[in-house]
Amino acid sequence: MPDPHPYHVGERADGPPAPQHFTPGPFRKSRPPEPLNFEVNLTAEASNRQKKTGTVQVSIPGFSPVRLYCDEQPPVGDDTAPPPLAFFCAGIGFCLMTHLTDILTARGIRVDSLKLEQRVRFRTNLGTMRELGHTTEGETTHVETHVIIDSPEPAERIAALLNEAEGACMAHHALRNPIPWSTRLVHNGAEVISRAG
Repeated sequence: MPDPHPYHVGERADGPPAPQHFTPGPFRKSRPPEPLNFEVNLTAEASNRQKKTGTVQVSIPGFSPVRLYCDEQPPVGDDTAPPPLAFFCAGIGFCLMTHLTDILTARGIRVDSLKLEQRVRFRTNLGTMRELGHTTEGETTHVETHVIIDSPEPAERIAALLNEAEGACMAHHALRNPIPWSTRLVHNGAEVISRAG
């Protein structure tokens, strides 16, 4: 019997993102001690109500393009896919876990169990002020991460593992440091806004 409320997260895409307003950079293999520079490219499109689809790909060879689905909860959406902040928060946690597992493997650190629990707090006036004529505002107020490790290794070695992983995690770097950004608005083929900070 088919699911009366299908829920989609994503699947492998047929092809890479094809942006029209920027050219994805070529991948260049680095030579130690140079760092590896890469990008993650996304093209997304909105459809009815709050449904969005996007194709995303990491520019490092070997990563497949992925088609992701996104939605919001009723009454504004239909709860057919995760909301954007679920992807954002999962990305933060999974990125840190990637670096933890990579480093413990490279360093030969014995770990019996590795778990992560995370809470991200947000604030918005979306549901309370828009109908009163106010502009919508939102912010991220706190990211709380708990890394739970069972290991026969000494506490100092496990602490060093977390310190190195946090220093290597690009998602955590973006959370903790001001990074350059830019936004363009193209309306009917003409650039209306171009700002950066």
